[in-house]
Amino acid sequence: MTAKVKFDEVNVGDELPAQTYHVDRANLVMYAGASGDFNPIHWRESFAKSVGLPDVIAHGMYTMAQGGRYVTDWAGDPGAVLDYGVRFSAPVVVPDAGGADLELTGKIEEKRDDNTVVIALTARAEGQKVLTRAKAVVKLA
Repeated sequence: MTAKVKFDEVNVGDELPAQTYHVDRANLVMYAGASGDFNPIHWRESFAKSVGLPDVIAHGMYTMAQGGRYVTDWAGDPGAVLDYGVRFSAPVVVPDAGGADLELTGKIEEKRDDNTVVIALTARAEGQKVLTRAKAVVKLA
């Protein structure tokens, strides 16, 4: 499978369409089961508050995975993502009532001679930036 996005059709500065991913407690429980991370800050409000958090927070790797999903959905091929990394700048607080929305945007930051692009990502929850230095290198068709 190859990326559906054509290298010749993107330019430095182009913005990827924004995408919002909803996060609720059920998502966190499913992620915990799949990853083996059963830290109660991700599912028990009383525990999260007892350690100084405002409420239950999403797993950092879950948040990072949503950024990866955003890039692979745009490219049309998970195998097109050659490199991806982030730093976590703030937790995604996931209240029991209503959950939270993770808003992702991206911009083509660099085009390389080998048909790859560097995409700078921005992830926000409740208006606060939650991923810093988020970048993906994607091989385009």
